[in-house]
Amino acid sequence: MYYSYKYRLEPSDAQREELDRHRDICRQLYNHTRYRLNEYREDHGELPSMTTLRSELPALKKWWDDLSDVYSKVLQTVVERLFDNLSSLSALKQNGYGVGQLKWKPPREFRSFTYNQSGFKLDEKGGQTVLSLSKLADIPIRLHREIPDVHKSDSSCAAHQKSEISEDDAALKQVTLKKEPTGEWFAAFGVEVDREPPEKPDRLKNVVGIDVGILKYAHDTDGHAVESVDLSDERERLEREQRKLSRKEHGSNNYEKQRRRVAECHADLKNKRRDFLHKLSNYYAQEYDLVAVEDLDAKGLVELDGNSRNRAGAAWGTFLQMLEYKCEREGTHFVAVNPRGTTKECAACGVSTKKPLWVREHACPSCGFTADRDWNAAWNILSRGIKQVGAGRSESTSSESPCDSDGLRKSLCDFRTPVESALPTGTTSVPAKRVVEAGSPICSRARSARSHGP
Repeated sequence: MYYSYKYRLEPSDAQREELDRHRDICRQLYNHTRYRLNEYREDHGELPSMTTLRSELPALKKWWDDLSDVYSKVLQTVVERLFDNLSSLSALKQNGYGVGQLKWKPPREFRSFTYNQSGFKLDEKGGQTVLSLSKLADIPIRLHREIPDVHKSDSSCAAHQKSEISEDDAALKQVTLKKEPTGEWFAAFGVEVDREPPEKPDRLKNVVGIDVGILKYAHDTDGHAVESVDLSDERERLEREQRKLSRKEHGSNNYEKQRRRVAECHADLKNKRRDFLHKLSNYYAQEYDLVAVEDLDAKGLVELDGNSRNRAGAAWGTFLQMLEYKCEREGTHFVAVNPRGTTKECAACGVSTKKPLWVREHACPSCGFTADRDWNAAWNILSRGIKQVGAGRSESTSSESPCDSDGLRKSLCDFRTPVESALPTGTTSVPAKRVVEAGSPICSRARSARSHGP
């Protein structure tokens, strides 16, 4: 398995300048390799291989003096990066997207470079942990959590050699140095762990279905309604700082200072949202044997008219991606089901009932089952997820956690409340306007009319 660990670097002013210089050399090499790729295609009628362009690096160093200041493995990863981008464009084209050619990279769009397999190590100097980078510097690093397979020269750092997965054989494969728009530098370590993920259970004891939303971010079948994280203050601060930026003269020192303030607001908003998503997805992955969610087209939902800002801020796609890889890591079944009709369908009897978005209560006119709209959808998601997995009936003794679709609906029968219906039981689809709540004045008049006859 492959893990990524991200840490904050604390370089001095001189080290920042050197990091920026190495980053810019890598950017220029990327643009030069892109030019050579297009030139080779024009001369030979086909694209060159990655090995062909990497073999040109020694010759480039003879007339490009700055290349000799950068570690050779870093230069090779720049060429690999170009071909990775080509592969991504090719995949998009095969999926029907219109793509163009790779673009020239300006300084603001090339923010990282990578040491692959060698040229870096963690060391202890002057009582602090540093990241030693070949041909660059020894940069102080803030290790806020442990990394597997960290070998240091000082025994006082033995605590950092332990890890949450220390029982496995782990190896540091690479480190990527990235400059954020705020001006801060981070190091992301790629760690390969020699172990297989836990086996997923055949018999499911704890299962859950999750319906995501905006006001209530997640509503699950266990009755948990998780509210969305409140980021209104952060958004107001961002808007305020953006208005200040619009009044600055572009290119001035004041403009650059304000641009960094705006970037810090964006980073604060992003970090708080991702922290919430990480904690929520980690909870579901660790607590359950099966997690069923909707297979949402998050990008398509954002592009719809109306309320797109809140849909984008909800980051449903990011949450589902986090949940999927964490379920794989924990040995939990992750099932994404077709979301069509999960809100309309009754979880107890399967009758489809149309209801507008402002109706937050599900009331089935066929069987009498009433529940919160999102809770009903979560049960439908879980029922479909169990059908996809086909893992059999749960061993749990709880009546609220059966593990097949029939058991789900039988358990929901206990929650039914009387509901007056104008249509007979077994109707496949009922419009919302035909549903009459028991005890309402309309319902009383209808019963009185039926008792007295025409």
